[in-house]
Amino acid sequence: MSFNNGMFVLIIIAFLLSLWAQFRVKSTFNRWSDVKNLNGMTGYDAARHMLDSNGLHDVPIEPVRGALSDHYDPIHRVVRLSEPVYYENSISAVSVACHEVGHAIQHKESYPMLALRHRIFPIVNFASGLAPFLLIAGFIFNAMNLVGLGIIFFSVTVAFQLITLPVEFNASNRAREIMVSEGYIRNEEEKGVAKVLNAAALTYVAAALISLLELIRYIGIFNSRD
Repeated sequence: MSFNNGMFVLIIIAFLLSLWAQFRVKSTFNRWSDVKNLNGMTGYDAARHMLDSNGLHDVPIEPVRGALSDHYDPIHRVVRLSEPVYYENSISAVSVACHEVGHAIQHKESYPMLALRHRIFPIVNFASGLAPFLLIAGFIFNAMNLVGLGIIFFSVTVAFQLITLPVEFNASNRAREIMVSEGYIRNEEEKGVAKVLNAAALTYVAAALISLLELIRYIGIFNSRD
């Protein structure tokens, strides 16, 4: 019981960290959305230039509705930017836009962790949907075989989140290097870019931490009942 209680406390702390990370990414994005980049580039301008300079002329950029809905679609090979990022010429806009292009460059170069994430995604999609039902049913009916199977399925989801971390950090590093080397931003603007990208990365770290602690807790419960 002490192990389970301790893990529960850690999960609560990680959950609070996740809430704080979400608040931070929104507040940081809004803060640097009010700061125009000195070169006057919009998110679209930066993304288009970065794609073209890396030989990705055939990858389109589309505006999408919603705040922080930016993403790279590897199936259709499209960079989708939220409207505030697509149209604005702020530090936040160019930072987020270049980060998403970083994923497109990863795709082109077959970055190993991104390739692995793409390969296991169908399995993760199936496992993440089934794992909660297996765990709930196993605990209700005291069926440890179902709990064990649920833990296996849930571990696939955790692995996916852990694989996502280097993918996101690598995309941010690529974005920052290109933004500086190709003059999208000036030296005095690097601080703002770093704050925006680091805040976004923290949300992935918090989500992965919560899932990992939950997995450890499930394994502890399983071992204690086995």
